[in-house]
Amino acid sequence: MRTRLLVFSLVLVAALALSAVVYGADMFSGTWKLNLAKSKFNPGPGPKSNMQKIDPVAGGMKVVTDGMNAEGKKAHNEYTAKFDGKDYAEHPMVDGKANPNGADMISIKKIDDYTYEATTKQKGKVLTVTKNVISKDGKTRTATATGKNGQGQAVNNTVVWEKQ
Repeated sequence: MRTRLLVFSLVLVAALALSAVVYGADMFSGTWKLNLAKSKFNPGPGPKSNMQKIDPVAGGMKVVTDGMNAEGKKAHNEYTAKFDGKDYAEHPMVDGKANPNGADMISIKKIDDYTYEATTKQKGKVLTVTKNVISKDGKTRTATATGKNGQGQAVNNTVVWEKQ
């Protein structure tokens, strides 16, 4: 009986450890709301609102962002990517139409349990590199983006997200 309990416990621990590896987006997962008061957009203005839902997928995450851009138009973006540094399609939309100034590819790399880096590209050219850091309590994510936007302007954004 004792042996069965020990074997069961070891199998359970192994399964939990494997799920943490397979679903590596644990700290990043959830619904996040943009905190405009704490965020800085250069060049501005920033969006009027944004909500982002991050779901774990095997080895990465699926990200869906919805909100209103600076002009008050409906904005939507989504992608599914693995933490392998490879490029995956990104689909930015404004008022239901493809955003010609948005990134078309993204790659992500997990730095540690609280940090990942995202690199966006447009037509093969790097636009921005964004470092996303989750607070130790898991309630805040700070995304620091540098590079250029689709119009070629320098970007230096600090975007603060709060877990809902």
